[in-house]
Amino acid sequence: MKRFVAIALVVFAVGAGQQAFAEQAGGESQSALKETLEGLERQSWEAWKSRDGKFFSGFLSDDHVEVQPQGIVNKAAVVAGVASPICVVKSYTVDNFTLTVFDANTALLTYHAAQDTACNGKPVPSPVWATSLYVRRGGRWLNALYQHSPAAR
Repeated sequence: MKRFVAIALVVFAVGAGQQAFAEQAGGESQSALKETLEGLERQSWEAWKSRDGKFFSGFLSDDHVEVQPQGIVNKAAVVAGVASPICVVKSYTVDNFTLTVFDANTALLTYHAAQDTACNGKPVPSPVWATSLYVRRGGRWLNALYQHSPAAR
């Protein structure tokens, strides 16, 4: 009987923890949230490759910050840069996604990316470890911060 009670308490605790996470993430499970944000991130890479500034206009938060080697840039600069012919993306891969949930409206996606891209004729650093911070506003997940750092080879 004691064993049954102990097992029941463990099952209850695990269930309560899962319920707390679901409430924290706005009703989404952690795996569903990871799938959603990973999908958005993959779409952003495809938009980067195809110079789709319109996608980035809706993907980035109005207060978006991007940390680049040249300094800090805002949403308008990112959208303009993506839409311009300055960079040519020949190919890319993204993998090893990890999700960290801070609260119901804030989540961090980290991952590994490699790309064959040149901007102004100069190769873009690759591979990198990328960081994308997402915020949920108006029921939508928006990218509020992006930064990447060169990965060890």
